[in-house]
Amino acid sequence: MQQLKEVETVTTELREALARAGVVLPSLRPDPVSIAHRYMPPLVELGRCSMEVARQLADALAERSRGERA
Repeated sequence: MQQLKEVETVTTELREALARAGVVLPSLRPDPVSIAHRYMPPLVELGRCSMEVARQLADALAERSRGERA
């Protein structure tokens, strides 16, 4: 149960961080298969996205990387 709460929390944190960067991943969610598995840790499903969203994500990461080097 603790891991379920953790994966939900980290999914929300990631969704909010991406939104601040102007990126929305519509399929972002806890992975139900891994949650149901007894021995596998829960995963976050990033899902599929359009090329536009992929570019936005790449740009946000590149901007972050440039900011860290400055």
